[in-house]
Amino acid sequence: MPSAIQVVDIRAALAERTFPSVTVFNRLEGRPRTLSFERALRAEVRDALWMLTKQWQMGEFRGSDAGSPVFAKVLIDTTRLTKYRPDDEATQPFEYDVPFEGKVERRPLPLRSGGRVASLDIRVAMGRYWLRLIAPVGSYGPAFVKAYPIAAPDPSQKSDADLCAQPEVWETFAALSGLAMDGGALYEYLIAGAGNHAYDGVAGIDPGDQSTIDAIDDCAARFLAWIERQFLLPPVSGDDAWVPPKLEYQFAASAPDQSGGERVYVAEEYYQGTLDWYSLDRDAETEALPPVGGSEVTGLPPDTPRTTIPVPVSFAGMPNTRWWSFEDRRTNFGDIDAATTDLAKLMFLEFALVYANDWFVIPQTLSAGVIASIGGLAVTDTFGERLWITAAGSGADSDWQRWSMFTINVQGDPGAPADTSLVLLPTVAKLQESDPTEDVLLIRDEVANMVWGIEKTVPLATGDTTPGIQAARQTLAFYEAQLAAALGGPPPPPPPAHAPIRYRVMSTVPENWIPFIPVHVDGSNRQIQLQRAALPRILEGDPNPPEKVQPRTRLLREGLDDTPAQPYFVFEEEVPRAGTRVLECFERTRWTDGRVYLWLRVRRQTGRGEGSSGLAFDELLDVPVAD
Repeated sequence: MPSAIQVVDIRAALAERTFPSVTVFNRLEGRPRTLSFERALRAEVRDALWMLTKQWQMGEFRGSDAGSPVFAKVLIDTTRLTKYRPDDEATQPFEYDVPFEGKVERRPLPLRSGGRVASLDIRVAMGRYWLRLIAPVGSYGPAFVKAYPIAAPDPSQKSDADLCAQPEVWETFAALSGLAMDGGALYEYLIAGAGNHAYDGVAGIDPGDQSTIDAIDDCAARFLAWIERQFLLPPVSGDDAWVPPKLEYQFAASAPDQSGGERVYVAEEYYQGTLDWYSLDRDAETEALPPVGGSEVTGLPPDTPRTTIPVPVSFAGMPNTRWWSFEDRRTNFGDIDAATTDLAKLMFLEFALVYANDWFVIPQTLSAGVIASIGGLAVTDTFGERLWITAAGSGADSDWQRWSMFTINVQGDPGAPADTSLVLLPTVAKLQESDPTEDVLLIRDEVANMVWGIEKTVPLATGDTTPGIQAARQTLAFYEAQLAAALGGPPPPPPPAHAPIRYRVMSTVPENWIPFIPVHVDGSNRQIQLQRAALPRILEGDPNPPEKVQPRTRLLREGLDDTPAQPYFVFEEEVPRAGTRVLECFERTRWTDGRVYLWLRVRRQTGRGEGSSGLAFDELLDVPVAD
């Protein structure tokens, strides 16, 4: 087939690259003249001049790159984090003996909910361990079981609805009543005050027997130490970085600088569950965190320059730089299908196939919690030239053309220089996450003009979980059965309807749907925030005023257990049209010293869109009339 392009001077066209083509010298392969490919696949070479000619033909002798580096002298300035401040709490020394995720995310154990007993499984485990501790001291086990009992729920009392509405919870409490000890109650008493002792109020213990008193105090210290080993808990005074109105964690950390000041890093929107350098921002406006009382972690000594040999970058599937060598077939770059919009994939292919041998690595070992920055880098190439290398991401932080990786942003000062340091947080690479103990969906209901907090998974008093809709139905059925028993039987049926329509003041919503209504922010007539509200629990035939339905999850009970109870507000921007999902889970990991850490944390995800509760007011409903 003749070419559509007429080339008058082929030599000039090739030299000037007038007609670019991907088929010019694109492939060099042998063409065997026999049916056997064995000799052709040997790639036999008998003429060295032929090899040199082919290398010249493929442009191998054309010097297009600079010399390769042979020596590098580098100075890496290092410091480490020394201060930590959760939210607006007091500044404290930075801890390196615990995972940083656990330090930030840890929350208190839910031993109580609404003043009621919760997490019975943990309470019983604490009680069993305490009884084992005091067994060598004396036969005081029955006395502690009597002093810290597990009460059996009473189905005739409305206050025990949270224990009697679910049959499995009722049966568990009834089975353990009088037989097991509530170790959680003992733990709460011991941490409530420095002067509280385990033997206070326990019958059969003589206060004058000093040896027994000392032995029980020693058991109490071992008991508290055991709980601290089992769970990573915040101190009693408070150390919580979780900000309920924003549904996220907020904290700050700082490190001493070479100039004598501090580098302050802040995390204002951490909720993803994976804590790393991208969760932090450099705060250019804050010069230093407040001083720490007591012992403080010190920085690192000054570094010294070192000379090393740069190592070429290597990766799986990298093209071999030697002429007569074949790459393995584990990475097939020819099979990559990239569209014209896959810029990242195309850039990676260009790097891997064209510029892979132009990159070199200078290895440097850094400790966890270190902030490293290159103070100076001088490279000597094969031609003997010494070059001063600057960071590719240097310049103003607000420059949109600046490109860098593994560096954090600078906030507060638009003209601040970019922070090219590398922050290595003392975090773990892998976490084991439990099933959610609480699962809440915050969705927008445009018809009702409000936000609903749907309790998808709620905790039971035994420590197990159940679907929120199932718990809501069982609770409502328990109240209806209790009301029927109080009235001496089921309420009489309503009289037969003669009108074709009837008026309904308000429709019903499941009890696991907690309303959030829009209210004005104090001092503003435009800004809106979401306030937790409550729906009445309407029981047919109940002569008493209806009670308010309270949430069962700790995520939505924020402020209800305070004395006095406080309202709970959520910023409107935290619940977009897609909604928000908030989960509370246990996390488990092993730290560098081999110790296992377990803590309770909260993380947030994007929701699945808007929803409708079906809540309506002032309705006219059709009533079918019997024939």
